[in-house]
This record gives sequence, structure tokens and C-alpha cells, in this order.
Amino acid sequence: LCVHIYAMEHDRSNLHSIPMREISYENAVHYKKVFRELIFKEANYVRQLKEAYNQNNVTVRWSYSLKRTRIAYFVFNKIWGTGRILHKRYVHYHNVCEVNLIPGDELILNSNYDGKVWKASGRVMQVPEKFGEEVGIELMDGRHAPPPDVTSGYSVSFGWRSILSDRMFMALRKLTDDDFVSYAIHRKILGHDFEAPPLNISYPEHYLAPGLAELNHSQVMAVREVLTRNVSLIQGPPGTGKTVTSASIVYHLAKAERTPILVCAPSNVAVDQLAEKINRTGLRVIRMCARSKEAIDSPVSSLALHNQVRSSDGEGELEKLWRLKEKTGKLSTEDEHRFRHLRSKCEHDLLALADVVCCTCVAAGDSRLKDIRFRVVLIDESAQATEPECLIPIATGARQVILVGDHCQLGPVVTCKEAALGGLNRSLFERLLILGNRPIRLQVQYRMHPLLSLLPNNLFYEGTLQNGVTEQERILEGVDFRWPNSTVPMFFWCTASHEEIPSSGKSYLNRTEAAHIGKVATKFLRCGIRADQIGIITPYEGQRAYIVQHMLLSDPLNNELYQKIEVASVDAFQGREKDIILLSCVRSNEHSGIGFLNDPRRLNVALTRARYGLIIVGNPKVLSRQPMWHSLLRFCRENHCLFDGPLNALKEYKVDFNKGKANLPVLVEDNYNEGYVVRIEINYLYFISGLMFSGRPKVNSSYRDELSLISMGRSQATSSLLSSFDPPIPYNMFMLPTTSQRNAKEGGEARDRRRRKVRPASGRRLMPPDEASTASSQSITFQSQSDFTQEVEIDESLRIQLESMMLSQDTNYEHSEATLSSSRIDDGSSSGFYPASQHLMSKMKFCVRN
Repeated sequence: LCVHIYAMEHDRSNLHSIPMREISYENAVHYKKVFRELIFKEANYVRQLKEAYNQNNVTVRWSYSLKRTRIAYFVFNKIWGTGRILHKRYVHYHNVCEVNLIPGDELILNSNYDGKVWKASGRVMQVPEKFGEEVGIELMDGRHAPPPDVTSGYSVSFGWRSILSDRMFMALRKLTDDDFVSYAIHRKILGHDFEAPPLNISYPEHYLAPGLAELNHSQVMAVREVLTRNVSLIQGPPGTGKTVTSASIVYHLAKAERTPILVCAPSNVAVDQLAEKINRTGLRVIRMCARSKEAIDSPVSSLALHNQVRSSDGEGELEKLWRLKEKTGKLSTEDEHRFRHLRSKCEHDLLALADVVCCTCVAAGDSRLKDIRFRVVLIDESAQATEPECLIPIATGARQVILVGDHCQLGPVVTCKEAALGGLNRSLFERLLILGNRPIRLQVQYRMHPLLSLLPNNLFYEGTLQNGVTEQERILEGVDFRWPNSTVPMFFWCTASHEEIPSSGKSYLNRTEAAHIGKVATKFLRCGIRADQIGIITPYEGQRAYIVQHMLLSDPLNNELYQKIEVASVDAFQGREKDIILLSCVRSNEHSGIGFLNDPRRLNVALTRARYGLIIVGNPKVLSRQPMWHSLLRFCRENHCLFDGPLNALKEYKVDFNKGKANLPVLVEDNYNEGYVVRIEINYLYFISGLMFSGRPKVNSSYRDELSLISMGRSQATSSLLSSFDPPIPYNMFMLPTTSQRNAKEGGEARDRRRRKVRPASGRRLMPPDEASTASSQSITFQSQSDFTQEVEIDESLRIQLESMMLSQDTNYEHSEATLSSSRIDDGSSSGFYPASQHLMSKMKFCVRN
């Protein structure tokens, strides 16, 4: 299980008071109570956040749409206010809040000209992509004309609509209704042990789908496994073809079930991609979006419900009323009523004939779908959605649910810290995985140059990913760019500059890094790379804006070229790719840490966007303090990809990162039995099985259990061209081999064994919280049936959390189960590091002495 570190920029002094997040629920009442409170906290916080935003002295440029409705264009300030929150639409850096508009958002314009108050609301139609570009909003009510000849002095604020929270609450209410959620899925969501019989579906003769590429072995396995399961998890690492696999699953289920299928994702971009792929198979697909977004262009506009309604009516009454409304901007009361009735009837008829309906998770609660029962629901990018968000499509009648995602990439991010710590920022995908539901992992990546995939493959996916592209296929034709190490299409460009907080006091920037990024981008452009195939990733809005401004003002080529280069955050690049990725790390200080760069999932996304080449610019001395960045830097150093100096005269940067080992969590190695090695590591801040550990405990372990024997053979996905790198990765605890390795070691005798019982050998009892003040640390010793002993010295905050996990459910139990992450690693002599994997998870039984 890949357990992530959440780098939080707040006071850690009260971490011990954070309530434990639920893994399973006693019943539906318990489940509803927990999530109702979390949804309310989040909704209330977002409302307050929106109401707090206000931009004054705005200059507006007026225009008209084709429908003759008024459109206001103005420059929108993305940064304001205070806070410390991270969210896909509200990103706070210390005392900074960044607002990322999306089409369909509601904004309110106000004017107080000559003592006359004017107010109108509008929906965002045009989102600025570059620094200083305008946002465009279409006024919802054309009858309220703005003050004549007034273009300045306006104020802008957010409108608040509770659609998302309302639909989440509705989904919670439907959870216990068998007409909306089957008993098997209901039990699975609550986290109860329940093995439903396989669904009665015949396997197809072959797994080809019309219009789609032939599937590889892991994709075929995913399709086959999903067909008969009530609930399925498919993990799709970067570039492994999640969309094609999902489209194939939908095709085969549609042919077998002969029932409409609901396909959802948290974002419109992901839904559009799925709709396009599924449409290729010949199924009747409808892409349904919210009415507020119908005017927004889409790559699958021909599949959109509102466009299919218009094309199906021809020159009928509905089309005539539609044209009249576009021409005049409004209809009479009688005509409006008739228009809505005809449109609703046509929509109902089209939806009833569809094989597949594609929409966002939130749109699945639209009233237009209320009469349809979708027996099959597939949710793509489900690891990015909150659990109640996933419930919205599930509560439409699901008897079969397929969750596709990757918990090792960015997850759902919640604005309210209290709601996030309560569990709202953990996806349903991840919670089911923690409960022991084994996902089907796609194993062949087609995006990255094989040498670019090596690092994230070993850091995040245990070295199990195989390359579906060759090195030759990932060499840019006709591009004369010489990599410092000609055999590896990446390098880390070292800087020693310091971060800054701009005069506005908002966000972070690093001028030297921005200059370096501009020079590299210019060199790529001169070498023949298309500007739209260069992506620049940086975690901070201040740096993003500065890089854009710097390239336009300081770099020598045509501004139009630089304007085509996309500069965005890690979050904005999730699910996307570019030929070349440039990563600016920004953070460079002596004491303040590295902020968002601490999150392994952000690093995973940043490292896996490039197809042909990757360049990272940062301060290695600062970044090496963090274990995962330490591994990346050692990898670069040992493979001659670490450089400093001017771009035209780079020299290999010589540094011994081992000297920084004291900054890392304690790693204790024990070589035994033909070179087998085990490391145990507990780091700074963990969420393991929904529990947060804090502090930096000391670990001393001698682990000789038979199950931990690990073969030192080289991973098949690892290139022999590159050297190995040490694995000081911050989220592996007990190390176990893969099933195949364990079976090989045991000769098949213990093939079905999945648990290891651990008994206490000696050590003090775990003190209750009220005794916490009497000791600063204590030692806990466990012993296994195979003479394994482990002694862990812990500080008080960790002790309280561990005791809470073990005893919170029932203090009368002699044994309490704790789910721990497990993984396999090597001794550094081979090329692979294998961090914790969900299918290697083991359940440890601890006996507590009262």
C-alpha cells in the first residue's frame, strides 16, 4: 500500500488531538453521520471562502454573444487573502489564496455609479490561460443592462451555489435504498466482510473492441476480472492506458448486460476523453453536462445531449423556439414554458435510447437522470474524487461498480482542514484498497522514454511497470538538442539561489530558477521543439506568473512562441503529457522546508508527464533533506545527470548525499541468509490505514521471518544501463516479498498464507493517554512465531496514536488488528526499490498487555 506523506504547513503541536479517520462503519447510520458532518464542514468553509473574495476597481470590456446576451471581459486577480489550504480550485500558500476559475463558475458584478446600484451575475465562459489575460462571463439575465458608458469601477465577487453538497447529501440518503444501491455494494462501501457471488456474465471470445487499439496482457486481465465482479478497483499508473481499458470494459459490459451504463469522472476533461474513446466502439453515447456549461466548447460537442436534442428536432417547433431565444435573448412566459417542455421530452427520449451516458460525478445527480437506473457504473480518476462525490453516480441504481484510478498520484483535495483530517480527502478507491480489496494494476506504460520511467517506476510502483515503447521511439526526430549525458534524456540543474516572497506578500518565487527555465525553454525552441509541446511545472502561483512574465520580457525569441508554452501547477498537469517537461522546484532556504514538494504524489505526477525529456531545476542541498528527493538526487548523481554551471558549459555536480543521511529517518539493515535485507522505516508524518502517526521515532529491528526473504534479482523493468540508488523512501514499514517470490521461497507449501501472527515477547504495556505526561518515550517489543523480534522506541504522540488504533474499537479485545503497509526492497546492489504496494499488504495482530 502506497501510504502518502501529507506535508502540512501548520503547527504540529496539536496533532495528537486529531480524530482518527474511519476505515469501516458499523452501519449506514454511522456512515451517514460521519460524512454528513464532513460534507457540511467543507460546504460551509467553501461558502465562507467564496464570500470573502472581492476584487475592486475592475475595468470591464463589454461585448455580445451569438445569443445576444451580454459578455463582460476583465482581468481577474487569481491571488488574494490569507490561509493555508490546498485545493484544486483554491490554493493557499501561507497568507495567500489562489483562485483557479473553471468554466461555469458564477461571478457577480457590482457597480455603484452616480449613486445607482447595479448588480448582475454571470457564468464564466472564458478562462485565462496566460498571465494578464481576461476572463469572460456571460450575464445570466439579459434584462439587467449595465450602466451606460461605464467601464470602470466595478467590483467582482463569487456567487455561492450548494449543488455539490446537496447532491452528496442526496446520495447519502439513497445509500440504504436497494433500488439505488445493491446490498453487495452497500456492504462493500461500509467496509464489511462480504463475499458476493460473481455476476452471471459470459466471457467474450476475445477482448478486442471496435475502433480501439489491441489490449496488452494486463489490460486484458483487467477487462476479464471486472466483468463478473460487483466492485472492482483498477489501478492505472501514468501512461498505462486507463482510458482505453475503461472504454473496452464499457463496450463488453454494454454488449453483455444490454442495460445503460453510466460513465463518470471528477473532471470534464476526463469525461470528454472517455466519451470520445467509447464512441469509437460504435455504442450510442451521450455526453451530458450541466446546463450552465452547455455554451462551452468541447472536443466531443457532437455527443453532447443539448446538441443531439437540436439535431434530432430538425426544423421542428423546438428548434424554432431555440433560434428565437438566441436571437432575442429571451422568450415570452408562454413560449419559455413550451420550450422547456419540448426540450425535456426530447432529452428524456434520447437518454432512454443511449447505451452509455457520460458525465461528471456531480452531474450524475442531475434531475434529467432521476428516472433511469444505471446498473453498471464506471468512475474514472476515482482516486481524485472525494468519497461522497463517488456516491452520487453509485446511488443511481448500481449493481456493478468499477473504480479506475491511481492512489499514488494526486488524490482528492479538500479546502477545510478539519474535514480533510476527518477523512474527506481520502477517496473511496483508497479506503477500499486499505480494507484489503486487491486492485488490478495496469502494467505497461506507453508514455515515457524507458529511462524516464525508471525512476518513478521504482519509487512508486515497485519496479513492476514494463515499457511499451522503446528508447528509439522516444528520440525526437530532427531536434538538435544535446543532453549533458547523451544516454539519458533528463538532468537536474543545480542552483544555490534563495526563494523570495514578492512585495505583495503572496506565494513564492525564485528568480534564478525562472531564468534557468527560460534559457532551457529558449534552447529547446531553437532546436526545433514545438512550443505547445513544452510544459513548465512549478508548485507556486508566484513562480508561475514570474516565469511567464520573465519569458515574455527577457527571453530573445518571438513572444508568440513563449505564449504557447504552458506554465502550470502539478495539479493542472495531472492526467496530461508533454514532449518536454521543465520542473522548477522554487523552494530554497535554510530552515523553512520545501512545502508542497514534500508530497510524494506531487513528485510522482511531476516526474511522469514527459514523453521525451525532463529537466529539473532546484537546490539539491535543500531538497536532499526530504527522503524521496534524496533518492531522486542520488539517482541523478549516480547516473551522471546532476549538473551545475551555465547551460552552455554544464559540469557534473559533485556532492556526497550520504552526508545528509543523518537528516533521514533511521534505517537499520541486517544482512543474512544469502544476502537478504530488510529495512524498517517510520517517518515524520504518516497516514496509515486512516491513522496519522506523528513524530520521528527510533527504529531498531532484526527481522528474520521467513516471509520477509527477498530475492535480489534485477527487476525486468529496470534498465541495466543505469546504476542503482538507495531507497530512503518515507512510507515503507514492514517489508514483505511479492506473492510470486514468497511462493518460490516456500515451494508452494504456504501459498494461501496471508497473515503473520505477532506475539509480545517483552516490553512495557502501552499507557493510556492520561499517563502520557509521565514519560517522554517508551519501548514496545513484538515477537513473531518465527523468532522475529522488533523493538520500536516511540515518542508520546506516536504512542497515543498507536494505542488509539489498537484499542479504540474494543478495549476488551486481547488482540486488535492494525493494517500496516508492506513492501519489498533490496540491499542496494541491484537496481530496484519497491515501495509499499496494496497487494502486498499484511495484517499484523498485536497483543496488548493491560
